[in-house]
Amino acid sequence: MFVYQLIGELQFFFYIVGVFIILKKYKKIYRENYTNPNTLLYKWLFQLTIIFLFIHICIIFKNIIRYTTYNDLFIWLHILAGTSFLLAACWFILKALNYPELFRRIDSTLQPTKDFADILEVENKTEETKKIRIEQLKNFMVEKEPFLEPSLTIQELADQLNIPVRELSVLINHHLNQHFFDFVNEYRVKKAMTILRDASKKEVTVLEILYEVGFNSKSSFHTSFKKHTNQTPTAFRNS
Repeated sequence: MFVYQLIGELQFFFYIVGVFIILKKYKKIYRENYTNPNTLLYKWLFQLTIIFLFIHICIIFKNIIRYTTYNDLFIWLHILAGTSFLLAACWFILKALNYPELFRRIDSTLQPTKDFADILEVENKTEETKKIRIEQLKNFMVEKEPFLEPSLTIQELADQLNIPVRELSVLINHHLNQHFFDFVNEYRVKKAMTILRDASKKEVTVLEILYEVGFNSKSSFHTSFKKHTNQTPTAFRNS
């Protein structure tokens, strides 16, 4: 009986490790393909996994205590595990009601750039071609300002540039050594810096500026701005 329980526990922990690996991969793919800073789905799945792990650890201790003389502790652990499960179920339902977007389909066909970068390198791209593509990309970002669209994805940008999305992904993530998320936000920050320096726009609030340049989250704007300037938007404006 004990052997079967041990095998079951090992299977569970292998599963949990697999979940954390998949979540890490998802986060990387997200940053390579999207600019929307909404990582709510990742955070929710991570939290859910932690909760399941906590509940299961309580159950493990409960099962261990069962074979000892600590009957009172066994009862309390049983109550703790049951209460935790009930609270987790309530939390799950509230999340589903308040954030229905968490249950939308995820594009499972996306792959990390490194999985196909070498293939595209071999195909037909000379150094000169890469430089031309990169220059074309940078000019397009400055002239057309596609980054002003808050939900811009790498697929949409590739369509606007009329180049294959995988090629664009390799250009940004491999040759420019940036995630798509950071690449686009850099242009948004530069646009915000221009507005903040403009004396005629002193009455425009930082909140208005962040929405104007394509951000839809105050925290994401401040994080990106400080990453590129080592200053907060307000400090930059007053400097």
